[in-house]
Amino acid sequence: MARIRKGDQVLVVAGKDKGVEGKVITVLHEQDRVIVEGVNRVKKHTRAGQTGAEGGIITTEASIHISNVMPLADIDGKKTPTRVSSAVVDGKRTRVARKTGKEI
Repeated sequence: MARIRKGDQVLVVAGKDKGVEGKVITVLHEQDRVIVEGVNRVKKHTRAGQTGAEGGIITTEASIHISNVMPLADIDGKKTPTRVSSAVVDGKRTRVARKTGKEI
């Protein structure tokens, strides 16, 4: 079961963007990597295409390893990073925050 999913609010805990919060845009399961909004920005040089696309330098997000992010859980109205475990609730396996025991 994936501990991080698309749309999760996460905190970067390692790397050059340590301490930055963002939303997961994409999860790359095969490579164990995620793309987080506003994190690990890189410049990409593009060429003008025949379809009318402009060329130039664009800034986009690159992937980071999934071990470098932690999901944020709402504890007393404050978002805090937490580890994730799984539990069976009503016959269905769900993700549970370890700090609170509540479903994410």
